[in-house]
Amino acid sequence: MNDNDTKRLSRLTAILTQLQTKRLLTAPELAVKFSVSVRTIYRDIKALEQAGVPVFTEEGKGYRLMEGYKIPPVMFTESQANALILAEQLVLKNKDTSFIKDYLEAIDKIKAVLAHQVKDNVNLLADRTRFTQNFNNERNSNNLSDLQFALTNFYVVKIDYTNEANQTSNRLIEPFALLSTQENWLLVAWCRLRNEFRFFRLDRIKKLEMLTEKFAPHKMTLQEYFDKNH
Repeated sequence: MNDNDTKRLSRLTAILTQLQTKRLLTAPELAVKFSVSVRTIYRDIKALEQAGVPVFTEEGKGYRLMEGYKIPPVMFTESQANALILAEQLVLKNKDTSFIKDYLEAIDKIKAVLAHQVKDNVNLLADRTRFTQNFNNERNSNNLSDLQFALTNFYVVKIDYTNEANQTSNRLIEPFALLSTQENWLLVAWCRLRNEFRFFRLDRIKKLEMLTEKFAPHKMTLQEYFDKNH
């Protein structure tokens, strides 16, 4: 399969997903979204029809799927699923209860189609994440996704960490939980150097390496950690 075939297959899959999420889609709308010509979209729709997908054309309105047609579940990567979990934490801070209810029902449907291992991991991440609005946009980190993965898959992480006194040390840590304060993302992790749980500000992690070594999961919940240490 050449590069053009790969791109077309990817686009056909994406069009199918779009048809599943919206009741009607026009050819010009799809052409803009996928940066192709309207003629290309016509060919793509015909290819879907020839593959047995029941796409109907409503004259002057657009394309739609046959009512009741079920498309196989969309497969999320673990990183994509983790991003949804963070979005869920944001939504939970909203004061509109109906909005929260609708979103949680939607996220439950998304979780239902995840592979079992990914589902277990995102549920663990949801239990180990707390979020409050971060008002300081300058304090940032590029390590959140890697730490999420290490946390849910129990990988030891090696970091170069700079403290408040601007002193840098090398640490081997076992990620346990992620917290968001009004200023920073914080990682709760077992620090092998200090032999205890410590807080690490993500913006002070100057270098991060996920090792192949795994650690034994810590047998407590985040709430139990708070009860014990605060």
